[in-house]
Amino acid sequence: MDLMEKNLELVEVQKLEGHTDRVWNVSWNPLSSSSSSILASCSGDNTVRIWEQKALSRSWTCKAVLEENHKRTVRSCSWSPSGKLLATACFDGTTGIWEDFGDEFECIATLEGHEKEVKSVSWNASGSHIATCSRDKSVWIWEVLGGNEYDCASVLHGHTQDVKMVQWHPTLDLLFSCSYDNTIKVWWSSGDDADGEYQCVQTLDESSNGHSSTVWAISFNASGDKMVTCSDDLTLKIWTADISGEGYAPWTHLCTLSGYHDRTIFSTHWSSDDIIIASGAGDDAISLFVDSKHDSVDGPSYNLLLKKEKAHEMDINSVQWSPSKENRLLASASDDGTVKIWQLETKP
Repeated sequence: MDLMEKNLELVEVQKLEGHTDRVWNVSWNPLSSSSSSILASCSGDNTVRIWEQKALSRSWTCKAVLEENHKRTVRSCSWSPSGKLLATACFDGTTGIWEDFGDEFECIATLEGHEKEVKSVSWNASGSHIATCSRDKSVWIWEVLGGNEYDCASVLHGHTQDVKMVQWHPTLDLLFSCSYDNTIKVWWSSGDDADGEYQCVQTLDESSNGHSSTVWAISFNASGDKMVTCSDDLTLKIWTADISGEGYAPWTHLCTLSGYHDRTIFSTHWSSDDIIIASGAGDDAISLFVDSKHDSVDGPSYNLLLKKEKAHEMDINSVQWSPSKENRLLASASDDGTVKIWQLETKP
């Protein structure tokens, strides 16, 4: 099915209102399916909201508001692979771990250590480790010990400025971080040293066809051999690596998508079926890209599938596809205080 040949539009399914300040981030529960979906959103109002789509009515309602723990902006939220735990990164320097007990969420642990605002949190594929990053320029790796205990396993220094996002690779224990210093760093533990310490094994910067300004976000395709990044330089970049062998495989620049947003691109996310890349930006627009399938002289290329102008009334801070392949929904979060749920549909 060639999406470029279809006359598609991005249709707003529902606007989720309740936050009283800008919404920074959205995260789909990995157990979300076509029959039942759960989405978390976090905000400058110091709260996290859990939204649930009812199977019968298909309408979204706020299931819970997590507001007891954090006293400042909650910048990022991330579900564990099991879907039972939610990690929340806060400007108070802490990361909260919340457990879903069915009828309520309870904060079961608070991770402390960063000296400044925590900007992002990410679980690895097995759920055994959590990564956090901060305006203090550091990346921390936490080991999940069980019994609601979490231990700091590594503190990684290498970035020279505020670290905007951390993202684990979908299949390997490789950690990626991006920063106000315009770089993406790759952290890896070879297992050769007894401590299993993570080292910076690659830095993607301008000299490697990287970004020329702040890098805001990182996302991978499902198989993990491609990565997309977005930046204040108004571009998206696609990277690739041969992850089939043993040892560390370096990442190389594949192509650059430019001219599609005229303000900072704050968020990008690859759909779970590997077909569509979404981006959200300071121009209040959402763009969708697909692999052209026709490699040009310059190598692989991606085409603009569509651009939804004025998707929100203000900056779009986060876009994320639902994990369900049968029901491809996109969630977006904005400075306008709302979360929106979108669906790709064929124009009538």
